Amino acid sequence: MSRVPISVCIIAKNEEKYIEECLKKLKPYGFEIIVTDTGSSDRTKEIAQKYADKVLDFVWIDDFSAARNFCASHASNNWILALDCDEYVNNIDMKVLRILMQKLPKYVGVIRLKNIVMKANEQMGYGVDDVTRFYNRNYYTFCSPIHEQVTLIDENRRDETMQCFLMPMEVIHHGYALSAEEMRKKQERNLELLYKQIESGVQDAYPYFQAGQSEYILKNYEKAINLFEKGLLMQPSPEKIYVQMMIMTLAKAYLVKKRSHDAVAIMEQYATECKTAKYIYMHGNALFEDRQTLKALLLYVKTTMASDVDTLGEELMLCYERIIMLYTNMNNLQMAEIFKQRYQACKREKERVLNS
Repeated sequence: MSRVPISVCIIAKNEEKYIEECLKKLKPYGFEIIVTDTGSSDRTKEIAQKYADKVLDFVWIDDFSAARNFCASHASNNWILALDCDEYVNNIDMKVLRILMQKLPKYVGVIRLKNIVMKANEQMGYGVDDVTRFYNRNYYTFCSPIHEQVTLIDENRRDETMQCFLMPMEVIHHGYALSAEEMRKKQERNLELLYKQIESGVQDAYPYFQAGQSEYILKNYEKAINLFEKGLLMQPSPEKIYVQMMIMTLAKAYLVKKRSHDAVAIMEQYATECKTAKYIYMHGNALFEDRQTLKALLLYVKTTMASDVDTLGEELMLCYERIIMLYTNMNNLQMAEIFKQRYQACKREKERVLNS
C-alpha cells in the first residue's frame, strides 16, 4: 500500500491491554506509526515493535505535551494524527481526508471521539467529545503538562480561535470504562499535576477547568464550583470548547447542590454565544430542574434539530425521554409517538457503538 503523508504519533506507558488492538486497526491505512514509550514495565514496547515504524524512549518529566511534541519531532510527515493507545479507529474516509488536507492546510482536525464509560450502576454507556488531534506541525504544537491541547506555535496568537474541520473518521475510546476505584486514582493523579499548575500562579482558565472537572467526577462539588467560578472570572472566550464545557459542568454542579436558579442564570448568561447541541440540552436541563418545563421542552426539541446533535452520545436518549414525558403530560400523544421512534433509533446506535 502506498504511504499516506500522515504520521500517527502515540505516547504510551504500560498499555499492553490496549496497544495491540489500536495499532492493528491503524495498520491498513498506510500511515507512518510512531510510538513513544515513557517508561513501561510491561510488554508495551515489545507489542509496539511488531506494528510501528519507530518505537522511541522518552524520560518522563510530568509533562504530556513534552512527550507528544518529542514524538511528533521524529515524524517523517508534517501532518500529525495524535492518538492514545486505548483509542481504536473504526473507519476513515481517506478520500475526504486528503481533500481536507489539501484545501485547508492551516486548519486543525477535530475527532468526534466516542467514549465508552462505566456508569454508576455498573452498566456500560458512551459519551462523545470533540477533541483536536490532527494538525500540521509547521503551525501547531501541544501545550499544557496535563490534558494537553493543540495550539498555535506562535505564542502571540494563542488566544485566537483555531480554524478546524471535523475528521471523517470514527474513533472509539475504551480507556474511560473504569471502576469507581480506578477512576478515583486517575483523577487524584491528575489533580496533583493540575494544582501544581494553579499554585504556580498561571493566569489561564484551562487548568481551573480541568481541576474542576476532576473534582466534579470525585463528587467534590463545592470545590468544583469554586474552581469553575475562578476560571470564568478570567473571562476566557466562550468560543473555545473547554470554556463551554466549564459553564455546563458548573451548571450541573449547581443543580447537584439544589441551586437551580444559579444553573439557569449561568446558562442564560452565555446562551447567545454558545449554540452547540450539548449547550442547548444542558440549558434545557437547568430549566427543567427549575420547573420551567415549557421552556425546557422547547430547548429539548431544539437540541434534536442541532447539526451536531450526535455529540450528545447516549444523552440524546435522555433528551428524547424527557420530550416524550413532557408531551405525554400535555396529552399530545402524536408528538410523543414521533419521539418514541427516534428514541428507538438512538437506542440501536448505542448498541452498535458498545459492540464495535
